[in-house]
Amino acid sequence: MDTVSSKADTAAIDIVYLWVDGADPAWQARRADAYAKWCSGDPGQLALHGNVAGRYRDNGELRYNLRALERFFPGHGHIYLVTDRQVPAWLRDAASLEGRLTIVDHASLMAASALPVFDSGHIESYLHHIAGLSERFIYLNDDVFFGAPFEPGLWFGEGEGGTLAAFTESAQVAPQDVLRADVAAPVNCATVSRQWLSSQYAGYVHQPCLYAHAPRPLRKSRLHELEALAPALFAGVRRSVFRSWQAPALLPDLVPRWMVHMGYAREQVLDPLYIATGEADASLQMDSLLTRFGSLPFFCMNDTCDDAASDDPRLQQVAATLQQLLPQPSSFERV
Repeated sequence: MDTVSSKADTAAIDIVYLWVDGADPAWQARRADAYAKWCSGDPGQLALHGNVAGRYRDNGELRYNLRALERFFPGHGHIYLVTDRQVPAWLRDAASLEGRLTIVDHASLMAASALPVFDSGHIESYLHHIAGLSERFIYLNDDVFFGAPFEPGLWFGEGEGGTLAAFTESAQVAPQDVLRADVAAPVNCATVSRQWLSSQYAGYVHQPCLYAHAPRPLRKSRLHELEALAPALFAGVRRSVFRSWQAPALLPDLVPRWMVHMGYAREQVLDPLYIATGEADASLQMDSLLTRFGSLPFFCMNDTCDDAASDDPRLQQVAATLQQLLPQPSSFERV
């Protein structure tokens, strides 16, 4: 593909982030009030690790994520930052970002009666309704980073009608027959996928794979198609306020499995460098990241320190590693 057409092709790929600052006192008050009400009305629904501080903690990941985006995918399309009445303090003012980045408040995506929402699976189910979003887009949690130059063919296939990449890990997980409160969220996500896809498609074969913590290439029209086919599943996850084991998220597992089954996507085994910051081997993993950075299509720095204090050495190491990897400010940051 020549340079001119390559730039035109990638410019049509928008970027969507979810972001939250869990240290914001106003947000903390909303969270505490909502959690008390949710627990009294829906006891026993909270998913494993569903409301720990690490789920909402801001370790500066978004700032470095934008630095990685600008370094490895400078030809990206518009950026949409989905937040709940928050804006990063370091982000340039709206006027200087016009045409490049848009803050999308939860209130513009979800009904007022559903707010506030603290479940990423609920929020994700509305991404394809973002006004102005391009047909092709990449959804990232802010702890999943590009780690090498972006290659459109790897993510979206060749041409406008190319098949998307659905990245899987080589690790496998045994299928479960029922949803369970005591298992990790990806297991319950796979259970919902298996149940629904098996009921809809006679030829469906469930693969015991895990879908990687990866930037997710998506097509807006495909998500609208799936929402029309599975309204009950979308309605279920949209009733959650906090992460519920009874209503697992749809984008991490159901969406890629359905797209693969329909021929819209291709499974591709690509084990990411996945760093669980609360694990004993996190330091070794970060050392590996420093060595391999620039050759990894993506990597994940998942905050599993749960309710650790903000000055925890493990969190300080995350910040130091990101700064060492990406010291150059992006054009999205205030001077």
